[in-house]
Formats: sequence, structure tokens, C-alpha cells
Amino acid sequence: MYEKEIEQLQKMIDESQNIVFFGGAGVSTESGIPDFRSADGIYHQSYKYSPEQVVSHSFFIQHTEAFYEFYKEKMMMLDAKPNAAHRKLAELEMAGKLKAVVTQNIDGLHQAAGSKTVYELHGSIMRNYCMDCHEFYDAEYVKSSDGIPRCKKCGGIIKPDVVLYEEGLDSATIQGAVNAIGQADMLIIGGTSLVVYPAAGFIDYFNGKYLAVINKSETGRAVRSNLTISAPIGEVMEKIFV
Repeated sequence: MYEKEIEQLQKMIDESQNIVFFGGAGVSTESGIPDFRSADGIYHQSYKYSPEQVVSHSFFIQHTEAFYEFYKEKMMMLDAKPNAAHRKLAELEMAGKLKAVVTQNIDGLHQAAGSKTVYELHGSIMRNYCMDCHEFYDAEYVKSSDGIPRCKKCGGIIKPDVVLYEEGLDSATIQGAVNAIGQADMLIIGGTSLVVYPAAGFIDYFNGKYLAVINKSETGRAVRSNLTISAPIGEVMEKIFV
């Protein structure tokens, strides 16, 4: 299956020297991390509060303990390992073909696979800071803490460096992502439904030659792609030769 499409993708990659990858939750589902919007995603499960409520800034401030119950169980999958897509993208970067990964994911798996230039639009569970003294804490410390994780130095509440609803994206990350996409001669969009804004709008900065979309389902917005492959991204990327 998809032999012709993968052949076409290979040809595009071979002919490109400045590739950028723009990815979402579908990149990590093959590593066992649940997404939010698919039929069996987190948004379709039943909780006392809706996931949209829980992962908002106001909920974090007002119901910090309930936030952390959900966050630790559903969003901190620390045993997850990079899959074929993460590994192939890291290989492409090492070969000098891929210049950047722009991701909506917060799991740190691109870096775990070896990618160096990664723009994490929504932050990362791997970085956590005391809200009072700004002391850094890793994900293991937060995950293993009882209830609300607190700073060992000052006792302040620790907050994950993830972008919650009602919070803005980091301006330096946005600038880096937009610049990378604007300079690319090929953009690969993978594992994203392109419904989360402002992130989904960043692809409008692409002016290069080849645009490829690899996603199991249709994207939420129309993009003029040269190639669309409706398949799991790991299955497709592992067949690419670097």
C-alpha cells in the first residue's frame, strides 16, 4: 500500500535541500501517547471537568490539584519512546536535509530521537519552573510528586512550561518557526488535523516547491499539497531512505 505515494515523497525529499516538518499529535500516537481530537482521544472521554477546562490557565490557578491529577495521568507519558517518524526526521536533520521540526506536541520525543532544531509551539512537559523563584525541575520530579509539585528551595508551586488555553505562544518560538517555514523548499505536514490555531496558520508562510501532507484523517483546513498520504506517519516515514 501507498508504494506510489511513498515513491513520490522520496523523490521530493531527494530533490529538496531545506525541508521543514510541521507535526501534531498523530506523530506521537504511534508511541502510545493519546491525542486529543480523534474518536477515542482525550476530548471524547468522560471526566468531571472537560479536558478543555482542565488544561486552561484559569483552571490551573483555581484548581491546581485537580489540574495535576489529570495532567500527570493523561499528559505525562514519560515511558513513551520515539517511533519511526521521530527517528527518520532526526536522520534527515543529521544528513543536512531537514532544517527544523515545528511541533504542536509537548512530549519531547523529537529531541529524544536526536532532533536538534525543534520549535515546540505549545511548550514541553520536560521543562517545569517554580512560579515564585523560577527554579527549574524536570518531568520526573513533577510526575513523582504527591499532589501539587512544590519547589524544594522556596515551597512555591511548580508550573509546567506548556502553553495552556488562555495563554499566548512564546514569541521567540513563533519567530523561529515562521522563519524556518518561510525559508523551506519543502514542507512536510504530518500527524495534525490543522484545527489548532494560531499554530495551523503558520503553514501559510510556506512558499517553497513541495508540500506533502501525511495524516490518517482529512485535515481540518484545505491545503494545496503536491502529495497527500492518508496513513500513519511512522509507517510512511520508515520507508524513506536518507
